[in-house]
This record gives sequence, C-alpha cells and structure tokens, in this order.
Amino acid sequence: MTLLHAHIKELQQEVDVAMTAHQYGSKHTVSEAMSYSIENGGKRLRPVLLLMLLEAFGVPKEKGMATAVALEMIHTYSLIHDDLPAMDDDDLRRGVPTNHNVYGEAVAILAGDGLLTDAFNVLANDENLDVAMRLKLVRLLSAAAGSTGMIEGQLFDMEAEERSISLNELKQLHQLKTGKLIEFACLAAGFIAEPTGKYIHRLRWFSTHLGLAFQIQDDILDVEGEAEKIGKPVGSDVENGKSTYVSLLGLDGAKEMLQIEINKALEELDALPGEMAMLKELTLYVANRDK
Repeated sequence: MTLLHAHIKELQQEVDVAMTAHQYGSKHTVSEAMSYSIENGGKRLRPVLLLMLLEAFGVPKEKGMATAVALEMIHTYSLIHDDLPAMDDDDLRRGVPTNHNVYGEAVAILAGDGLLTDAFNVLANDENLDVAMRLKLVRLLSAAAGSTGMIEGQLFDMEAEERSISLNELKQLHQLKTGKLIEFACLAAGFIAEPTGKYIHRLRWFSTHLGLAFQIQDDILDVEGEAEKIGKPVGSDVENGKSTYVSLLGLDGAKEMLQIEINKALEELDALPGEMAMLKELTLYVANRDK
C-alpha cells in the first residue's frame, strides 16, 4: 500500500467515525435507511479532498471535519435519489442493492431528504468554526447542491438520455452534477484556511479540472472497468442511452482529454501555497483509479 493510499484510508476512516457520531436522532425505518447508504462506504473523495487541502495549508483537519461530514451526507442523498426508478432506476450502488430496493421508494426518498436536511444542521452547529464562517459555508453548499448546481446537473443528465448532446453540453452537465460538490470541497478548505479567500480562484479552477477528470475516468471505467470493482454493471451508461466522453470522443480521445484535465489540475496546484505533494498524488490517482 502506497503512502497516498494509506493516508486516504486513514481519512476515510476518520470521516466514517465522524459521520457515525452525527447520526441520526431517534431510531426508525428512515434513520435505518439513511445509515444503510452512509455505511455502504464509497470513495469519500469529496471529504478526503477537503481534509487533504486543509492539511496542505497547515490547518488542523478537525476544523473541517463537520463540513466534510455535511458534504458527504449531501453526496449520499444525491446517490439515493439518483438511483430511484423515476431517475436512473439502478439496482446496485457500491456493489450492494440500492436504497429503494431494500426499503422501498417512499422510505428511500425520505432517507435522501433526511440526509440533505440534516447536513445543514451539522454544518450550522459546528463549534470549530465561527458563526460567520458557518454562514459562508452554508451559503456555498446550498448553492452547490441546489437548483442552479447539482440538481440542475441531474436534470440536464435526465434530459440528455436518448439524445445526442455536444461535448460542451456534456462538460456543462458534469460541471454541475459532479463538479459542484467537488468545487465546494476545495472552496470550503480555502475559506477555512484563509477566510479572505486569497487563493479561491486557483482552487476553483483546480476543482473544475479535477471534477472533469473524475467524470471522464468514470466514463472510461464504464467501458473497460470491472463490475466487481466499480460496483455496478459495466456498460450501464450505454444501456441507459447516455452521452459520455467515450461515446463522443472514442476511448483514445477520452483518455487524451483525461490527461489534459489532469495536467491542468496539477498546474493549479503548483500555483498554491503549502505542501501540495500529496494533493498531486491524489490528482494522479483520480486518473488511474479502477473503481
């Protein structure tokens, strides 16, 4: 195991412990369904990215842990709703049955609603940050996840099924659906580390390139990945009639675009202060992951 993988695993475990500590009021079917999706793991890319940036800036990661938890709760809610029959109608998520296949559609919808709503409660009550910073982060996260962010991206994704879209439209779709929460992870770390936002423009561009690289690699894995590793059937995007970077550019073209986005992300890291070596390794890992 490399130093990067060991550190990612350490941060994932810390996030998991923190998320468990924040769960979930009275015990009932909805809280059980919320826990089911939270505890099914996943890469925890967004909270890990946030915490690694704080470390790179020399800020104790505890200052960002509640923000990381809130971010992952919102990401998990989006996956529960994304899998519903009215949207992607998926049967597997992270290699196990999707929430609605275990608890039914109504409870799955409520579990997603609960995670979304509770996330802002976690963030608003974070005593590691002053009130002004909590308000800033609530505003940033609600914009990233809301009707002009991730939700708009999900709508674009649904509308794009069974029709051809351009490369620019596909990039816009993913910058909203996938990229906005990755952007929040980077901007949140920047504001927690440096409240005046001195390097926010660099972090925003870094997140843009990293988010696109992440999605391009997802599309590549949908063609040449292993179902056991990616946790869903290979070829599901083609089956659902979705435009992807592979369908628009071909496999070699998608790999070339992936490398361009990774190189641009690394250039932005070079312009940031702090110790960015681990973040550079993480960026390269995004391009080379197999799940």
